[in-house]
Amino acid sequence: MDLLALGRRIQELRHGRSLTLQQLADAADVSVSMLSSVERGQKAPTIVVLSRVADGLGVSLAQLVARPDDQRVIVRRAAEQDVVHEPGGWRRTVLTPVVPGVNFEWIRSTLPPHFDAGRYPAYAPGSHEYVVVESGTLRLTVGETTLLLGEGDSVYFAADAVHAYANDGDVPCTYSIAALIMRTRAAAPPRV
Repeated sequence: MDLLALGRRIQELRHGRSLTLQQLADAADVSVSMLSSVERGQKAPTIVVLSRVADGLGVSLAQLVARPDDQRVIVRRAAEQDVVHEPGGWRRTVLTPVVPGVNFEWIRSTLPPHFDAGRYPAYAPGSHEYVVVESGTLRLTVGETTLLLGEGDSVYFAADAVHAYANDGDVPCTYSIAALIMRTRAAAPPRV
């Protein structure tokens, strides 16, 4: 194993999550000095340390130690997709694989009739969202602009504005979001 490449990979993943060395060390339950030495390629971590670091970064051990070429094609089978059932009948499915250092999400959401998912804080400047309505009617608010979108309608908006999703209709509304997020926002509610 190339210790310098492994260290760079851990550091890239840590930076991609906007974590300090101390924050990752705390999340991984390893010392800052050990983590720093591993990131600089000066120390060979044990499998236990690597597993803890992977857990702290929210990736599998295999993803942490994979060679960059191993990540060129990533498949996420339907059975592996994260499905979140929120109170009130709102359902979200994360369709895309998690790719370290790439802040892109493709999510399918279904809002029950007469459901308001609330307002969401702005992402960092340079963030983008594309929304496509598959069925029903979506009320999308971006800043002070409110749009009613029907089946087949799509919209792009700069996601560095407060935005909100709601279904005022009598039938469920299913829509997809493709989002390129420049960095994770602090204390944000879950994606819709």
